[in-house]
Amino acid sequence: MRIGIVGGTGKLGSSLAVRWARAGHTIFIGSRDASKAAAHVATLAARESGAVEGVGAGAAGAIEGTDYAGAARAAEVLVITVPYAAHDETLRTIRDLAAGKVVIDATVPLQPPKVSQVHLPPGQSAALEAQALLGAGTPVAAALHHVSAAHLADLAHAVVGDVLVASDDARAKATAIGLVGDLGLRGLDAGALVNAIALESLTPVLIHLNRVYKSRGAGIMVTGVTNS
Repeated sequence: MRIGIVGGTGKLGSSLAVRWARAGHTIFIGSRDASKAAAHVATLAARESGAVEGVGAGAAGAIEGTDYAGAARAAEVLVITVPYAAHDETLRTIRDLAAGKVVIDATVPLQPPKVSQVHLPPGQSAALEAQALLGAGTPVAAALHHVSAAHLADLAHAVVGDVLVASDDARAKATAIGLVGDLGLRGLDAGALVNAIALESLTPVLIHLNRVYKSRGAGIMVTGVTNS
């Protein structure tokens, strides 16, 4: 699958890119500046010693650096990993190019410096705001809010945990759950997109737990649920 990670030079986006490339997907890391993205991909390739193939776009397992528009144009699925402050502007930049594609939004509406406290944005959640801006023809799934970038970046170890996925669209939800599985995690159907309010609001709680217990990256596991 061709995956565009918008905001892919950040910690979460970069870790997702390498994990998904290892799973055989073709990745387009989108940044505001295409040259910055290309340089970042070169750094990833050197750091991971072969985890990133560094071959041209279109080859399975490849990662290519481009700008936001380039990632949106080339990909089948878009993953949004930008800070909330850049969320609205970024989505407006790619809106037309994203039309009809599945969009997975991992954005959390944190309000620095109080990032361990819940902040509800005007649209109640970042994912709901994304769906309203992109329109009904571009389905949004909310996911990946509770996955530690530090754990994902450690390719020598499997990541343990569950990922809750909320969407009003069956295709978007199934796509997101499948890609979560390719990370080695369990994706769970968390219901309608409005439930993104709860998903996004849990992230500040996990940040608080990290601070209090000095953990590397708190996550979640749902008990009593078995995949059918």
